[in-house]
Amino acid sequence: MEKMFCYQCQETLKNEACTNNGVCGKTYQVANLQDALIKASQLASFKADKEMKLQIIHNLFMTITNANFSATDISNAITKTYQDKSIDELLSLEMIENFDADKHSLQELVIYGLKGMSAYLYHALQLGFENEELFDFVSDTLGYLTQEHSLEEYIALVDKTGAMGVKAMELLDRANTSKYGNPEITEVNIGVGDKPGILISGHDLHDMEMLLEQSKDSGVEIYTHSEMLPAHYYPAFKKYKHFRGNYGGAWWQQQSEFESFNGVILMTTNCLMPVRESYKDRIYTTGVVGYDGLKHIEEVNGKKDFTPLIEQAKKCQPPKAIDNGSIIGGFAHAQVSALQDKVIDAVKAGKIKKFIVLGGCDGRHTSREYYTEFAKALPKDSVILTAGCAKYRYIKLNLGDIDGIPRVLDAGQCNDSYSLVVIALKLKEAFGLADVNELPIVYNIAWYEQKAIIVLLALLHLGVKNIHIGPTLPAFLTPNITQYLVEKFNLGTISSVKEDLELFKIS
Repeated sequence: MEKMFCYQCQETLKNEACTNNGVCGKTYQVANLQDALIKASQLASFKADKEMKLQIIHNLFMTITNANFSATDISNAITKTYQDKSIDELLSLEMIENFDADKHSLQELVIYGLKGMSAYLYHALQLGFENEELFDFVSDTLGYLTQEHSLEEYIALVDKTGAMGVKAMELLDRANTSKYGNPEITEVNIGVGDKPGILISGHDLHDMEMLLEQSKDSGVEIYTHSEMLPAHYYPAFKKYKHFRGNYGGAWWQQQSEFESFNGVILMTTNCLMPVRESYKDRIYTTGVVGYDGLKHIEEVNGKKDFTPLIEQAKKCQPPKAIDNGSIIGGFAHAQVSALQDKVIDAVKAGKIKKFIVLGGCDGRHTSREYYTEFAKALPKDSVILTAGCAKYRYIKLNLGDIDGIPRVLDAGQCNDSYSLVVIALKLKEAFGLADVNELPIVYNIAWYEQKAIIVLLALLHLGVKNIHIGPTLPAFLTPNITQYLVEKFNLGTISSVKEDLELFKIS
């Protein structure tokens, strides 16, 4: 008998569903509570004021893969959201009685898109940027999905979700750049110093700002991990002399990297893995992140007090070196626009023949070694555009440059995928093309969790075709819905490096 049913991430068991415990590490009890929280949010959406709409956004973010493993936290969120039904009643509640597999597939696609969108809205909110239209859309759509609709209406909703995803990504981009400046080309140290450190992981730049400010005279150095690497690209953070560098790689390597770091770790958003005893006493959570037995930093009147982390870090040993040298990033849309003439000249001269969007998420499966081998196999007249932690598969390879333009242009976090959209649209305009699909751009994107889903829906809404995602297609897509996406957008997946290079006409 199934104890749970979850197939929202790429690593779901056998690419079908996790039915006993999650591959991510969540228990079936937590998985079921997350389902109950989504249902509570749907019921609450019908009479939601602004405060409740913000709670719903928080709820959706909590249920993203690897964000919150705490049954207590999720139960508390259910109570805050909807008190008219017990958790057992919510779990047994069928929102739509007449089950149709294809309609259900589209409903799941929208819900996972809303989860990703809520992550972007949450980050923008932390910086004081709001959009009532987007708040309304998230809440209203959750309610809409409890009602019976035609297949065509659900397809239209998928497109609208993509349209709203573009707006959400633009909002977050505006929030980040207004607050911290436009990312600029930056060489980031990946070695270590001889002082104790705090390692900050996740995605939240507002947490980063508060931690840097509070620790600047402490004698403790701050390192980024995984998706926090792009914080180094923002001008506002460069004034902090104790902002040391980046430690480690993608989220799935954290269990060994957190051990060797020796210092204190702060998890600001999703990408937490089950915590090992060897560093459990050194890791803190904040925001939507939850894990039973860890210390949590609460927000009070918009502020967080990171004093406990800083004081504990002072007593820790310096990090153990696992890398040396540096990596270069900071190629968000404003920086690439500044290089536009140089890029266009290189294309016209035949020195750049292809741009490959090789961004997205990384993960544990050995099948993801494909992306490293794909990057290695690309000819020297190709440039990789990336955002997200998938870059750790190739950003340390030293693939060289073309007339001073690095062959790997890192725009930032998965949150910064908007930059890749803007870059493509600006190149289309610069070359005088009518359709973005006429550009010499290949989309070969890795996905893992739900923020990748909203990025995909945004790209589809913008009319981008021939996107290949991998290592597998989402398990929640039925054969009929997959066929629809193939026929309308030529959506595909990956095969072998050799076959895909031929398919993409890269030689």
